[in-house]
Amino acid sequence: MNDLSQQVNIGKELERKLTEVGITSFAELKNMGSEQAFLTLRAAYSDACLNTLCALDGAIAGIRWHNLPVERKTELREFHRISKNKK
Repeated sequence: MNDLSQQVNIGKELERKLTEVGITSFAELKNMGSEQAFLTLRAAYSDACLNTLCALDGAIAGIRWHNLPVERKTELREFHRISKNKK
């Protein structure tokens, strides 16, 4: 495949989904940002959830999503809530 699954938080299944929506490298994911990548994924996969968003954000930061700062987790939670309501 590509270098996505070599990143923290991104396994083969998430890598497959990212590739299917046109995000084929870590550089593309990083340039797109976690929020936009999440929206792109959710447009194709209704099962994309808050954990997916956090995983993407953690991958970009190079840390396990569980270790994201509390403030960032709060921001992501709010983004997820708002984007869910706009669906």
